[in-house]
Amino acid sequence: MPLTVLLTGFGPFPGAPTNPTGALVERLARLRRPALADVRIVPHVFETSYRAVDEDLPWLLGEVRPDALLMFGLAGGATCLRIETRARNAVTMLWPDAAQTRARKGSIADGADAQRFGPHTAKLLRAAKGTGLDARASRDAGSYLCNYLSWRAIESINADNGPRLAAFVHIPPLARGGAVRRKGFSRITLEELVDAGEAMLLEMVRLARGAS
Repeated sequence: MPLTVLLTGFGPFPGAPTNPTGALVERLARLRRPALADVRIVPHVFETSYRAVDEDLPWLLGEVRPDALLMFGLAGGATCLRIETRARNAVTMLWPDAAQTRARKGSIADGADAQRFGPHTAKLLRAAKGTGLDARASRDAGSYLCNYLSWRAIESINADNGPRLAAFVHIPPLARGGAVRRKGFSRITLEELVDAGEAMLLEMVRLARGAS
């Protein structure tokens, strides 16, 4: 059986009418590299809603049966790539999702602490930084859908027959209109993001093989 990696992004949400993570995962899924010759890459873009995560993620895990799960989300206020190291037991009750649904309580699971992705996040960080982008480790994935998906993904790792590894990467807003980086211009381009995404994908594949 080939190694399988599930790549996920999100669609638009209130305050973000466009979300580049969808384009990112589609680009990564089309990569053709020798190191990926025996790897099945499955892309999926979630509607940015709690219902979509709760319905789509279990279905994908059962249908795709990924060995690794690499997830991307947009952080509107970020200025760099953020490799999340944990998921907080928190969910906002203030901001609705794309389906105009608000969470009814401020935690995901009663009486639970934050859940960690694992030490492999440091290797993903190193891979991303190796492409020249500003990438940093983060302990705060927020309290919106990105954090919620991260929590559910870590739960799946701890379940029987779940993925071996999972990681979540927050990306900053991208440069508009295909602009290239210039001095004093901090936003990254989609091409730069794809390069960093490729580096992290290849590292996830290597780590998943080692965990088998």
